[in-house]
Amino acid sequence: MTDFLSDALPERNNFIKRNRIIAGLSDATLVIESGIKGGALITADIANSYNRDVLAVPGRTDDQWSAGCNSLIKNNNAFLTESSDDIEYFLDWKPEKSKSPVQRTLFSDLDDTEKIIFEMLSKQGELTIDTICRSLEIPVNKLSSLLLQMEFKGLVKCAPGNVYRTV
Repeated sequence: MTDFLSDALPERNNFIKRNRIIAGLSDATLVIESGIKGGALITADIANSYNRDVLAVPGRTDDQWSAGCNSLIKNNNAFLTESSDDIEYFLDWKPEKSKSPVQRTLFSDLDDTEKIIFEMLSKQGELTIDTICRSLEIPVNKLSSLLLQMEFKGLVKCAPGNVYRTV
């Protein structure tokens, strides 16, 4: 993300302009490693000014590349982050409960024409309503009704251009 055209050279003073966009678009900024004057600290300051969460991974106290993260945490400018669980907690991400798979009984409540349509779409991948009409010699109004019923049953999906495919 940048304010500059694609042929612009990556110049050092343009990084801050790019990072303000990134800080504004992001829900949070995670600083993993930074020196005491690193560019990541500038991005973290911008994110803080936008009221975005800033997270930092602590490092060894004698490591120059951890000094920036440790300083953010020490000055309460970033949340201490030790694992992905911390990120989920601070961003209030709740893992989705896995749904148990449901076995669909295919063809149990389909009439013969619907079965033929489903098999055609399974073999061809996707077809327009006109192609199905010509192949099966079914009037458009009847075919539209059948395809809509199959959509309600969760068997087919209509894409733009009246193109149908199996789900």
